[in-house]
Amino acid sequence: MSITVQFFASLREQVGKQQTTLDYESPTNVLTVWSRASDGTTMPDNTLCAINMEYVKPDTMVADGDEVAFFPPVTGG
Repeated sequence: MSITVQFFASLREQVGKQQTTLDYESPTNVLTVWSRASDGTTMPDNTLCAINMEYVKPDTMVADGDEVAFFPPVTGG
């Protein structure tokens, strides 16, 4: 199963990459995708996660061909 992973804004700087593709032999969830794509970096609190442009929780399962994206929490006033 092949998954495209995207990092946006400060997360891109934190993990040192904007996009990567991962291959998995068995089902996995968004949090595991983060861990592998970020080389084991801890996911910051309140990170927004999306699969195919729809927000999901970190325990959501991914499927072959999905695009998983990570966004820093929105701040400001």
